[in-house]
Amino acid sequence: MATKKNIDELEDILLSRKTRITNSILGSRNSMENLKDSECRDEYDFAEVSSDSFKEGLLADQQVKELVEIDLALKRIKEGSYGVCEMCDELINLGRLRAKPFAKFCIPCREIYENEKVNTNKKG
Repeated sequence: MATKKNIDELEDILLSRKTRITNSILGSRNSMENLKDSECRDEYDFAEVSSDSFKEGLLADQQVKELVEIDLALKRIKEGSYGVCEMCDELINLGRLRAKPFAKFCIPCREIYENEKVNTNKKG
């Protein structure tokens, strides 16, 4: 069970990660703008710029998703529901929260969630 001190430490980690991600997203956007403005002398330059831009975009998309999860975790801290599994309402193990401070599910429920997600994707 996470104590108030544990939750405060995890909140600091979440806030620090949020700052790093926000700065990284801004850097990616600037980098993508610079790539758009770069001069392509031939199709190889164009392919390289396109590839770099695509990778920057994928990374930024993933970071935006993590930022949303962090914001939700910070909201749960304020509401007093942080560290409680959204599926079974049991406490999430402190080790799991330390490994993934924005975890919404305990380990067993995360496995159920992932299996359902995989099965849904197979059907669709």
